[in-house]
Amino acid sequence: MTQLRERQQVQVRSHSPKPPKGWNRLKWYGPGLIWMISSVGSGSVLFTPRIGSRYEYGLLWMALIVIFFMWVMIREVGWYTVVTGKTILEGYRELPGPNNWAIWLIFLPQLVAAVVTVAGIAALTGSALMIAFPGNQALYGTITIIFSLVLVISGRYKVVELATSIMAGVLVAVAIITAARVFPPVEQFGGGLIPGFPQDLDLEFILPWVGFILAGAAGIMWFSYWVAAREYGGPLEEDNHDHEPGNNGHFHREYLDEDYQKRLNSRLKKWIQIMSTTAAIGVIGGGLVIVAFMILGAELLAPEGIIPEGIQVAEDLTRLLSEVWGVFGYWLLIIGVMIALAGTILSNQDGWGRMFADATQILMEPQLHQSQLQNGHNGNHLQQWVFSKLSNQEWLKNSYAIWITAILPLIVFFLVREPVDILSVGGVVTTVHTPVIVFLTLYLNRTQLPEQLQPGWFSLTFMVLSGLFFTGFAILYFLDLFGMEF
Repeated sequence: MTQLRERQQVQVRSHSPKPPKGWNRLKWYGPGLIWMISSVGSGSVLFTPRIGSRYEYGLLWMALIVIFFMWVMIREVGWYTVVTGKTILEGYRELPGPNNWAIWLIFLPQLVAAVVTVAGIAALTGSALMIAFPGNQALYGTITIIFSLVLVISGRYKVVELATSIMAGVLVAVAIITAARVFPPVEQFGGGLIPGFPQDLDLEFILPWVGFILAGAAGIMWFSYWVAAREYGGPLEEDNHDHEPGNNGHFHREYLDEDYQKRLNSRLKKWIQIMSTTAAIGVIGGGLVIVAFMILGAELLAPEGIIPEGIQVAEDLTRLLSEVWGVFGYWLLIIGVMIALAGTILSNQDGWGRMFADATQILMEPQLHQSQLQNGHNGNHLQQWVFSKLSNQEWLKNSYAIWITAILPLIVFFLVREPVDILSVGGVVTTVHTPVIVFLTLYLNRTQLPEQLQPGWFSLTFMVLSGLFFTGFAILYFLDLFGMEF
């Protein structure tokens, strides 16, 4: 009979340091910049200019809605980690039902998504570099994956944060400068803010774009890990099953002094504000890049009647921008495309590595706990070595980064080479998982956080709307995938 896990109330973290004030807060916005870089790759470069070319600004309002929903969703995931000192997957483990059902539901499909997504973006990166430099796609794609991997396995979160922060700043600057150079009349641009659908709306054409606007399901969850790595609200607090029943390493609120509870709640609310601002910075930065590429598509591609496929988007944009702005415009856009794609690989390797390491330790927890109890008395040295490695989260993260986001993607890349075909597989996983993540997190925060620290009605309302939107999108996506008319 399937073992059932009774839902246990997740308690607030036991302590929290004083949150930063004033200008010191600027040092804490790194997770938002990492998230931004992780979210702008293929969606910005491949799909958004095509939408701008065909519909100009007719779907700008839809992009802004999805961008806003994305802020609501990553903020909700980060909220859980700040309050509890746990990652979002640790929270999903506590959901009612068979043991770890939500972890398995996420973990296995995301393994596939990680391999094909990194492979697809590497193929895009290699193709884009061929526009400006001599060489071939395979060489550039391989170099990008390996260079990013070295940064990820350096063992320092701050290395990744620094690299992606620089990339984010340059990318936003490039996007704004290039879009400003061809910016349309305000009336024309403003017309795109009014909801409405073009007469020749082609759902098959716009569905991939909607699915790749900013982050997918994995990117939403990664925000929890980057918030945890930066220690918002304090470091992660490990479960300790030897504590009082149901405690899970966190103090029961009834055991805490009332004054201490108030101080702790006050600090955590301030940390939540910082986390919310961080999420907004990431989403706004990514949104500016999306809008900039829509402007480039509408102002450069549409007048030529060009709706390019695949990496030809970057080729046509750089050619047309160079006609308007000369060599400077050409290289500026090349730099922007390179940062968007290479930065996505870097942040994806780090995000998936952290998430898969966490999932593995959650799923292997009974075996790891038994191994610790034996304390080396088992004579099987190989088994002891394996369990010692599985207990090391940094080793696990690096192992997943090497195998799942580097070696296997390179194999897929060399076998297929066509980025759109590769990325379409990852799109299926993203489409299914996004509404699942939304509703699981919504349930988690409303049933397992103390009432005083739960998100309010604003977050509840827009999380529900986000879930319904992406559920509807998933239905349309699969109707289209299976060739059904709608």
